[in-house]
Amino acid sequence: MRDTYCGTLRKADVDRTVTLAGWVFRRRDHGGLIFADLRDVTGIVQIVFSPEISKEAHERAGDIRSEYVLKVTGAVRPRPAETENLHLPTGEIEVYVSDFEVLNTCRVLPFQLDDEDINEAMRLKYRYLDMRRPEMQKVFIERSKAYKVTRDYLTSRGFYEFETPLLTRSTPEGARDFIVPSRLNTTMFYALPQSPQLFKQLLMMSGFERYFQIARCFRDEDLRADRQPEFTQIDIEMSFVTREDVLQVNEGLVITLYEALKGKKPPEVPFPRMTFTEAMEKYGSDKPDLRFDLTLTDLTPILVNTEFGVFKKTIGSGGKVKALAIKGKTLSRKDLDVAVETARELGSGGLIWMRRDAQGLQSPVVKFLNEEEKSQVISELGLEPGDVAFMMADKPLKVSDLMGRFRLYLGEKYGLIDKGLDKFLWVIDFPLLEYSDEEKRYVARHHPFTSPKEPLVGFDGDYESVLANAYDLVFNGVELGGGSIRNHRTEDQAEMFRLLNIKEDEAADKFGFLLEALEMGAPPHGGIAFGFDRIIMMFLGLSSIRDVIAFPKTQKGSCLLTGAPSRVAQRQLAELKIRTIVD
Repeated sequence: MRDTYCGTLRKADVDRTVTLAGWVFRRRDHGGLIFADLRDVTGIVQIVFSPEISKEAHERAGDIRSEYVLKVTGAVRPRPAETENLHLPTGEIEVYVSDFEVLNTCRVLPFQLDDEDINEAMRLKYRYLDMRRPEMQKVFIERSKAYKVTRDYLTSRGFYEFETPLLTRSTPEGARDFIVPSRLNTTMFYALPQSPQLFKQLLMMSGFERYFQIARCFRDEDLRADRQPEFTQIDIEMSFVTREDVLQVNEGLVITLYEALKGKKPPEVPFPRMTFTEAMEKYGSDKPDLRFDLTLTDLTPILVNTEFGVFKKTIGSGGKVKALAIKGKTLSRKDLDVAVETARELGSGGLIWMRRDAQGLQSPVVKFLNEEEKSQVISELGLEPGDVAFMMADKPLKVSDLMGRFRLYLGEKYGLIDKGLDKFLWVIDFPLLEYSDEEKRYVARHHPFTSPKEPLVGFDGDYESVLANAYDLVFNGVELGGGSIRNHRTEDQAEMFRLLNIKEDEAADKFGFLLEALEMGAPPHGGIAFGFDRIIMMFLGLSSIRDVIAFPKTQKGSCLLTGAPSRVAQRQLAELKIRTIVD
């Protein structure tokens, strides 16, 4: 229907006669001439209806409106001097229309596509209109590019692409499963995969050695701006590899994606590395944002003999006192009160502030510290007059986590984060296990197939000292992906199940096929999974993962466009032998 795309026309096309097709983005009637911006997926070009070129076309152009679908034939001409639009790639030319056809009309839209402030619920309900907008189309063109970049990079390095089942069995992997009833096997259910973890390990046992998949995954969990119930992973597994092999190959993939989407090289290559312990001690997070230097200081050693009740009680029970110092900023009393309230909202039992002035430290609690303690606090934090220290006291990991989140608040509040800077970081040496208050037992921090960094021979019951052969990639304080070297021997996997208090019969029921495969010559293997949607969101500088998914769900897991989830007919439920219970 056309021979040229709107956004491809340039000055070199002057005097060409072209046929275009697209949507009317804007229309302007200047009396003698009628102008319209014609838009397709490649961009926008200005078209002109002139009675001197075609009186009939000019007369009919009076009836066209925004989002009419047109087929247009006309001659490319240079724009008159001083009317060029240098903000558009096509801004030096325009097309004088000799003939056009209205392929379809458009009723009044629920919102204007060039409106800069459209309610998100409206955008999601009319997603097909939202995605007509040039800024949204650019996002999905970049996403399409990222698919190709990923495939090209991995296939060029000997990886084979696979698809794994979407209907599988429910296995404990941290979040709730979406379950699917089976009509052919009544009272039985499939689960949608939270990840292809077990299948990609089985592919290593099948001898393919290098697997990848751009995989659809499903998790029934509480949603945030960077979470969706269905999402996409770049899923990777490799055989006969060490942690170093996995990191090097996948760092190369991320660098390639970064360069393709951002048009520049990462500022620091190779990516720096940091242990989990160092990250928690210095930044209070296992995904620290390194775009600002504010670090946590452990004041426990200098306050170990303090008589200040809150600190004394916490330290005496094995806790710690952590501090952050804001320097070179003027904080009012209102700022300090807001900081205390913010810390409380984060879950802190209390936040203590101290300001240094010419006389020393000023604070409602400073009277409880002796002179030596005050002097050491000033020295340890490097406080100058006007600087403010914030302190919390709690269990070691809890106080680090609270102060880490409070650190991010301070970074945003006082403009400490360099938004023009990008920082990658590999976090390594995670704990293999963590205690679950909900389940009252130790659980796998990543998943139960992660191998320990050192063999568990002679394990003495100190769960918290066992390190995992695991790794996460962090970008500007957001986890992009993570993985591990797996247990490839049956006895190692059985020991892991034992530590997790998974009984032999339970392990055989849920993972029998994997345990059997491990007995049949499973190679050493490991891998990683990246959140594809999250990579696109972060590298394009967007704030919500919904902006990079074509048809996303709301924070309540609903689709405003189609009305999903919805009730189904009683006939369907009867076929599945399912009866619903109404509260």
